[in-house]
Amino acid sequence: MNRANSELLNFAVIGCGLVGRQRADALAKISDAALLYTCDLDAARAAGLAKLAPGCTAVTDFNPVLADARVHAVVVATLNAALAPLALAAVRAGKHVLVEKPGALNAAQLRTVRAAAQKTGARVRLGYNHRFHPALQKAHELIDAGALGPLMFLRGRYGHGGRPGYDREWRSDAALSGGGELIDQGVHLIDLAGWFLGDFPIVEGHATTLFWDMKVDDNAFLSLRTAAGQTAWLHVSCTEWKNLFSLELYGRNGKLALDGLGGSYGLERLTFYKMRPEMGPPETTILEFPRADDSWMLETRAFIDDIRLDREPSPGLGEGIRTLEIVEQIYAKGEREGKGK
Repeated sequence: MNRANSELLNFAVIGCGLVGRQRADALAKISDAALLYTCDLDAARAAGLAKLAPGCTAVTDFNPVLADARVHAVVVATLNAALAPLALAAVRAGKHVLVEKPGALNAAQLRTVRAAAQKTGARVRLGYNHRFHPALQKAHELIDAGALGPLMFLRGRYGHGGRPGYDREWRSDAALSGGGELIDQGVHLIDLAGWFLGDFPIVEGHATTLFWDMKVDDNAFLSLRTAAGQTAWLHVSCTEWKNLFSLELYGRNGKLALDGLGGSYGLERLTFYKMRPEMGPPETTILEFPRADDSWMLETRAFIDDIRLDREPSPGLGEGIRTLEIVEQIYAKGEREGKGK
């Protein structure tokens, strides 16, 4: 399965909606990758996406794609309910897989994918593209360099306001989505919290439905703690009304505040508050990232490097499983309390 040479890596994109298009656009920017197939149950949508890549074939059945020995890797960008079954089929066919978050409806499905990948040697990356936003990359670089000193806690908020009919879309159907806002945007915050702080053996919080007429959650509030006592306090919401992304990281020597993701979430900005020896007002440095969102391309590039270097992707199945285990703990708490999701 190792392809460390300069051979072109051939891809298929399964699921040709908005995210599938982002992935196809990303592949078009990478010189050592080619898109051979687009696959979607909607033939017109698959055909429309195939136009982005010369010689790309649009299909509605993924089985011939997996049977084609020319295909080295598959991007799975479907509804949540189909992510794990398609990833499992691809891994069993010996294909490397980039599967969009959350990767499955539950952790058990991802464990099955991991067991199959261990047998075939396939590399599987979870599509948490937020890690590749420039402000988040810079924040991780500063923390690794010791700019904040030991981390104490982080605070994250992420949300949007929905749209007319949002509570009748597929995300409101637990059979298709696995849950509501927690498994939608919430998994991004959980993944980022784990990236900065590590594993969370202590999980507290709840998911609730406050506004939308649906059986899944529209808000979730989490308090996650590491074995060392560091806390990630997280809130995700689809009653935010004005789209918001905010992540604050607190160390003994300073603080990083990340705001915005571009587009409707506002200009992406990183502010570094460096504590002075005498304390008081900190030294403040503001970095802004107004350029287009390259996170999809950078994540795809990292996946290609995973394949060529035969390395374990990060985030991979291990991180994806741990994230979904946290989601399941919060949902199970709601069910025990008789509140549902």
